[in-house]
Amino acid sequence: DFNSFVARTNTCGELRSAHVGQEVTLYGWIQYQRHGLFLVLRDFQGLTQIILPQDEAHSHVRKLLSNAPVESVVRVTGIVSSRPPGQENPKMPTGDIEVKVETAEILNSCKKLPFEIKDFIKKSEALRMQYRYLDLRSFQLQYNLRLRSQIVMRMREYLCNLHGFVDVETPTLFKRTPGGAKEFLVPSREAGKFYSLPQSPQQFKQLLMVGGVDRYFQVARCYRDEGSRPDRQPEFTQIDIEMSFVDQAGIQRLIEGLLQYSWPQERGAVTTPFPSMTYEEALAGYGTDKPDTRFGMKIVDISDILRRSDIQFVQNALSYPRGTVKAICIPQGVRYLKNKDLESLKESAKSQFNQEVMDMICRPDGSLKSLLTKLLGKEQQSELMRALNVQVDDVVLLAAGEHKRVCSALGSLRLESADLLEAAGMMLRDPTAFHFLWVVDFPLFLPKEENPAELESAHHPFTAPHPADTNLLYSDPTKVRSQHYDLVLNGNEIGGGSIRIHNAEQQRFVLEKVLKEDSEVLSHLLEALEFGAPPHGGIALGLDRLISLIVGAPSIRDVIAFPKSFRGRDLMGNAPDYVTPEELEPYHIQVSWP
Repeated sequence: DFNSFVARTNTCGELRSAHVGQEVTLYGWIQYQRHGLFLVLRDFQGLTQIILPQDEAHSHVRKLLSNAPVESVVRVTGIVSSRPPGQENPKMPTGDIEVKVETAEILNSCKKLPFEIKDFIKKSEALRMQYRYLDLRSFQLQYNLRLRSQIVMRMREYLCNLHGFVDVETPTLFKRTPGGAKEFLVPSREAGKFYSLPQSPQQFKQLLMVGGVDRYFQVARCYRDEGSRPDRQPEFTQIDIEMSFVDQAGIQRLIEGLLQYSWPQERGAVTTPFPSMTYEEALAGYGTDKPDTRFGMKIVDISDILRRSDIQFVQNALSYPRGTVKAICIPQGVRYLKNKDLESLKESAKSQFNQEVMDMICRPDGSLKSLLTKLLGKEQQSELMRALNVQVDDVVLLAAGEHKRVCSALGSLRLESADLLEAAGMMLRDPTAFHFLWVVDFPLFLPKEENPAELESAHHPFTAPHPADTNLLYSDPTKVRSQHYDLVLNGNEIGGGSIRIHNAEQQRFVLEKVLKEDSEVLSHLLEALEFGAPPHGGIALGLDRLISLIVGAPSIRDVIAFPKSFRGRDLMGNAPDYVTPEELEPYHIQVSWP
């Protein structure tokens, strides 16, 4: 009941023909005015047309409302009437009625606006964020925030009411965690000592399992000091989950049920179970660990076809242990892509991945046009076309080199060429489709970029090794698969989790011997694992990313009430801000100006 506890009788979005003849009181903002004849009143739920009285007895009401600036807040009381025949508006839910005003009151006048409160008006991102409280009045942001609230409520119902999870709040002030993202520091009154804002409640949720809570859940605020990264926020929200006595399949079924239960009806049904592929399959077929499976154009290995060729760069590539030749086929590329598009794709592979790419074009007569064709026999050309299912006017992009680099480059080109095809008018990815996918069997460790001789956790140091690879942990850690799993939606990672290490000895070995980290920082967790820690695992869903995909928002900023800018600033409140030396004194901090 939207009208409980307040002075209005109805919202601006609920009046229909059934209300004709009733006296109603509405509160809202003036969206639009027309020559002292009528205005449109808006609130969170919709719009209602308000007819101004034209008789002398109510001239003060007409004058009051006619002179009120757009976006002023008003109360109107009047009688619901049917619109005259032919004046109904089928595009408005309230389009069959209007309210004839009898009394009105201006509750607050609005000064000149920095931009119009209409969804179709183009506004700069900076201006929208500076006046976020005005931007929030738009129907789209109202819809996004309300849908977000409903989904979170359904998730709570599913976890707490149906499956016995306990909603536990964990601390925001904690200490530095080794590895992972950079954390925000918070000074304390103890000289030289700082808190850290947790990048996730990871340690606490594991400690709750040691404490026998069994099933934990939290709508958790998380913090990462990642600087200027597009479409990332320094503070964000996770649906954080941990369970005892569970395996990977158990967590996956839980999340599938959770999303099915909380999914908005108007977005169609969610089909379970979600498909699954290994990290190696994802990399080989899509060039990424978060494949967009809404369209084809998969990467195809053509090494065996070209192994017999005399192409020098192909032979060079295949002579290396992880050498490969792979290709993608861009459907109707000749018709939809210009020459400059193909050149930009090749340049992109060169600049981002240091990977050379060759193109081949299928002519109307079915033959291939390329610098390579004179080096390939007719049989090899036919084999190549069969393997890639090449049709007339298709474009093939071919790359040779080290497996991971070739796959990553072609995976990136696959997405770039999909964008180019769609920009040129091809319908490739259904904007209403939602393709969920589990990616499993990630490597447990990866070589550090800055020093490939050293290892770092592929995800975090608490992830358990795959049961079949436990022995390799002590002999060849680079070959160990992990019990980590990512949930991908339309090519975006929306969740990640793992079964955790619950054995103190194994956890200490990973930290000290494999990652060369100081385990003292985690002494509390290591000690807890020695007091009868149950096997446990969990997952965290990125709520902001999930909601932005559901509503089709171009940025996660469009589903957060008060987001930060690209550079992590609050443009409305001007944060972060300077503080005086006196305010810093209790924290034993002095600012050193550059």
